[in-house]
Amino acid sequence: VQVVESGGGLVPPGGSLTLSCVATGSRLDIYDMQWYRQAPGLPREVVATITGTKRTTYADSVKGRFTISRDYNKDAVYLQMNNLKPEDTAVYYCHIEGTEWGKRTDAWGQGTQVAVSS
Repeated sequence: VQVVESGGGLVPPGGSLTLSCVATGSRLDIYDMQWYRQAPGLPREVVATITGTKRTTYADSVKGRFTISRDYNKDAVYLQMNNLKPEDTAVYYCHIEGTEWGKRTDAWGQGTQVAVSS
């Protein structure tokens, strides 16, 4: 399984960004797709999750500002981030869980940098 993120960048406080992630593999059946982030010196934390049944959950710190969505046909997940704050600065990672050729699998992307600064 390969997972590739895109869409990071530098934005001023209050700005918006949309991250994208696409997973590719053979006979891939994805259950959950998640966005994590890791700021310097801090542990990686889950930001948002979207399940195979379209249920979404968010970290308290991003509720009302971030929206996770998914294209089930393309095995893609997106993270719309609005009203960004300096504390949102981090490397954002996409994580998928599912099966490949019927075997349980999970995979991480390489990460995309988001920097919020004036």
